Amino acid sequence: HFSLLVFSFSLRIMSFKIIVIGASKGGLSALKTVLSALPAEFPLPVVIAQHREKDSDEGLCQLLQKVSSLTVVEVEDKQPILPGQIYLAPAGYHLLIESDRLPTSSCHFALSTAEPVSYSRPSIDVLFESVAEGYGEGVIAVILTGTNKDGAKGLATIKQAGGMAIVQDPNICEAESMPKAAIAATEVDKILPLEEIGPFLTEMGRKD
Repeated sequence: HFSLLVFSFSLRIMSFKIIVIGASKGGLSALKTVLSALPAEFPLPVVIAQHREKDSDEGLCQLLQKVSSLTVVEVEDKQPILPGQIYLAPAGYHLLIESDRLPTSSCHFALSTAEPVSYSRPSIDVLFESVAEGYGEGVIAVILTGTNKDGAKGLATIKQAGGMAIVQDPNICEAESMPKAAIAATEVDKILPLEEIGPFLTEMGRKD
């Protein structure tokens, strides 16, 4: 029975296909810490929803690229999802993941100007819920610092679909509301200090 459990766990580790990250207040600094820890050969796509106003943070992509060994791009509508890339939701748009058919390798991005969710566009919940539908148990989702509850519902949806939920330790982050809401919404797999999230994702990528 033990060997069967080990085999099953190994298959579970190898099933991850995508990482999604949600961040709000304090997110730029937190994202820099996480992304700078990912190696150049990191194999999974990383998709980020960072709360920002439509006319602000125009250089966010460039700021993240300075600390990342991976290519950082702001998503365009219908853009395909490639491994080893970091994708940033544009300001003023919801970012979704769509798939015309299985397998999930056919997934692509879609942008929406629908009404803000939890006062936010891009909304973390919108991204997380769409990735849960597209990738199911292949998702690793991360909630970082933030001041509202956006992402909590989406994280619970990802967990229900069989994905992994990681939350920044609310006791040692800039804004604790978003991590606390996420922890209250679902049973998370890991609550980690910010500095440990990037190395943990790197380890998951190596096992993929």
